[in-house]
Amino acid sequence: MYRRVNVLLKSCLKFLVELTGNRFISQLLIRFTNSKWSRMLVPVFAKVYSINQEEMKKPLSDYQSLHQLFIRKLKPDCRSVYPHKNSIVSPVDGVISDFGSVRDVEDYKIKNKQIILEEMLGSKEKADIYRNGKYIVLYLSPRHYHRIHSPVNGKINGSWVLGSKSYPVNSIGFKYGNSPLSTNYRRITEIQSELGKIAVVKVGALNVNSIHLTCRSEHINSGEELGYFSFGSTVVLFIEKADFQFSTDITTNQDIQFGKKLGAISDSLFT
Repeated sequence: MYRRVNVLLKSCLKFLVELTGNRFISQLLIRFTNSKWSRMLVPVFAKVYSINQEEMKKPLSDYQSLHQLFIRKLKPDCRSVYPHKNSIVSPVDGVISDFGSVRDVEDYKIKNKQIILEEMLGSKEKADIYRNGKYIVLYLSPRHYHRIHSPVNGKINGSWVLGSKSYPVNSIGFKYGNSPLSTNYRRITEIQSELGKIAVVKVGALNVNSIHLTCRSEHINSGEELGYFSFGSTVVLFIEKADFQFSTDITTNQDIQFGKKLGAISDSLFT
């Protein structure tokens, strides 16, 4: 009986925070998750999605809505950021969906959907910067910490917005949506670093386009907060340098925490 109830609760929560691509339902969803009525679901959500309460900045009882839980902060120093200057770190907690070389980008597919670099970044000029580089796709599910951090030390070159309507970025969205990674609403932040340019593509989901930028400085350090998602979504990193090599322990479908090393550029470039 308990198992059936737990399955039912999880199914209801999945409907609330993962499923819909309908604009009207999505707006109702965001209103509900911000309301005091959603507070009763906070402990249920934390249990169903196995939220690590030990690392949360505030106790579970302090969250007054599901939205507050979604955008929770972590305790200071509960994560470490890989320190080497020639390394790029994960900007988020998430699951590695795909990674590799951007070369011949018109020919590769993510989740069986063709990704066109010019469409993803908004222009041929931007696409040409990253065409010979590398990419990695990081998916944030509802259980993940939703804040986004810088993968490198550097200067923010610029930020721009593309797309409007957002399909879900879960399996349903990839199956029925219109190439959601490159057509959904997205906020792109480009960082100039010693490792070259890095494009942090933050992809919206569920028609609520809930990407919020928090960094107001021109310069940013590795691991410093860039912004947050109100709902689970996806971050795609594009790395300019062809010399960048992913760490040997990086694999698809792997859970990763922000600050963990994704890979590095050869030390010889810094001597």
